[in-house]
Amino acid sequence: MNETLKVLKERRSCRKFKEDMITNEELESVLEAGTYAPTGNGKQSPIIIAITNKKIRDELSLENRKVGNMPEGFDPFYNAPVILAVLADKSVKTYLYDGSLVNMLNACESLGLGSIWIHRAKEVFEKEFGKSILKDLNITGDYEGIGFCAIGYMDCEKSSPAPRKENYIYYIK
Repeated sequence: MNETLKVLKERRSCRKFKEDMITNEELESVLEAGTYAPTGNGKQSPIIIAITNKKIRDELSLENRKVGNMPEGFDPFYNAPVILAVLADKSVKTYLYDGSLVNMLNACESLGLGSIWIHRAKEVFEKEFGKSILKDLNITGDYEGIGFCAIGYMDCEKSSPAPRKENYIYYIK
């Protein structure tokens, strides 16, 4: 089977990560893949914030947990040491789709890393905590949080894919 198709078929969300930090080379490869995702009219509306600082990562997890109304002590990032926050410029008509298309999950699979896409980035970056991150990084403009990609080394077995549903594909010939 073609290696790309194999990656697409075998990628699963990871919900248990080791605390070990991934290598800088692995991180840079995932980030670079994210920059090559398709965007409407090639506008490249998304930005990616790579969070490897444990203190900020833990604060971000707490904010995400609060937004999701999750129980005390639950980590919505499943202990992943790296969080990639994806935001996109709302002035670009296709920003929401652009920000959702980043290739980072599949890049993680190809490198043997675990990954999971986590929502609530919109709400986190609308709050003062998220706004302060953008301000500290001198990011200006009308950016909206799209999602978080939590990545790291898996501390669990990869799950089997669910059977594909019937009537998934329809043909017009």
